[in-house]
Amino acid sequence: MTPVPILFLDVDGPLLPFGDGVTGTPGLPRLDPAHGPRLAALPCELVWATTWMDEANDEIAPRLGLPRLAVATWPDDPATEDADVRRGLHWKTRGLVALAADRPFAWVDDEIGETDRAWVARHHGRALLLRVDPRQGLTDTDYLALDAWLRTYATR
Repeated sequence: MTPVPILFLDVDGPLLPFGDGVTGTPGLPRLDPAHGPRLAALPCELVWATTWMDEANDEIAPRLGLPRLAVATWPDDPATEDADVRRGLHWKTRGLVALAADRPFAWVDDEIGETDRAWVARHHGRALLLRVDPRQGLTDTDYLALDAWLRTYATR
């Protein structure tokens, strides 16, 4: 049986959208509490994958009615990170694949690119990389795509 999939979740952009014409860091007032029940209903293990780190558990999770979640951490390897960025690979990509190990995973972020998709396909395979429009954040369409993809692995 396949282990339950992981959903790696970024905060700024997907949960805290920037909105049209808004610059700078999105604020907590943009957080829609309806995300909580929708995320909790997905057949996966939710894991924060954000620069908020554990602060997401202090500030975001309670506002969404979510329990404390695991937090993705990355090795401190500036040389590899710099080389990856020069190749167009997001600084989170390599670490999330390592954290997922043999488990299928979805990654929701507003900074995912084609280089990340190709790298993950080569080094992991069972992954959905969902790029979210940072002006809107997670939408109904995004939730439908996540649910459908996650259920293909959650039911095996």
